[in-house]
Amino acid sequence: MGGLSDFDEGLFVGILVGEGHFGGDGRQPQVTLRMHVRHAALFEWLMARFPATKLYGPYHHGGRSYYQWMARGRALVHDVLPVLEARLTPEIDEHAHRRFRDMVERYADVIARERARAARLAG
Repeated sequence: MGGLSDFDEGLFVGILVGEGHFGGDGRQPQVTLRMHVRHAALFEWLMARFPATKLYGPYHHGGRSYYQWMARGRALVHDVLPVLEARLTPEIDEHAHRRFRDMVERYADVIARERARAARLAG
């Protein structure tokens, strides 16, 4: 990934601070964003900047209509994590930063393996 403007990075981090989820499925880390379908343009913006991520939906469940964006695997490690590691600080939002750091620590081995795999392929 690359080529994001400072504005893009700031908006991205701001969206995740307010609406994102930092977690995983027990095997791999993931960053998830779930929002109402009225935010479709925002999801298009995300996909244009992070094309290796996934967008699911629209879903219609329990009287709610929403999209779900997910970053996992290579897309998470190479495209999303560098932005969050550089921009998401405790000074911006201590709670979101803690949730992010907890995810990174919980899945440190998975992240390290993906980074090592990419380094082998690049070198």
